[in-house]
Amino acid sequence: MYTVLHAIGGYFLLLVTLRVLRRRPGAQMTPFEFVLVFLMGGIIILTTMDHDHSETNAVMGVITIGLMHRIVAYLRERFELARSLIDGKPLVLVQDDKWQDLAMRGAAVTDDDVMASARTKGIRTLDRIKYAVLERNGAISIIKKKQ
Repeated sequence: MYTVLHAIGGYFLLLVTLRVLRRRPGAQMTPFEFVLVFLMGGIIILTTMDHDHSETNAVMGVITIGLMHRIVAYLRERFELARSLIDGKPLVLVQDDKWQDLAMRGAAVTDDDVMASARTKGIRTLDRIKYAVLERNGAISIIKKKQ
């Protein structure tokens, strides 16, 4: 039972940690963030397994994490509140060619990140962007102004 309870706690700890780390433009984690998550995962494994390194204990830990993931995925699908807590909400970064500084600071997104995404759509200048939105998955969507 010890393993199951620690696996549940560890799952939620990592979930909260990833949420606090914020979304990255392009849905990519930095090497620093990867190191953080893997290191925390390793520490959680140590506390989850305690001194019982049996195959049965390991299987129970893996099954618990798998079930937790399925439960959280179900809650995300079913409830908007869970979805917004886990994934966040889309953020408007540019509206009618004006930077939304507060949203950009909160998401740790720079104007270079937005313009890099705009260039993939063939947009070279800010005045051609109607909206730029940081999506839940970390992608930046660009909506062009009509000519």
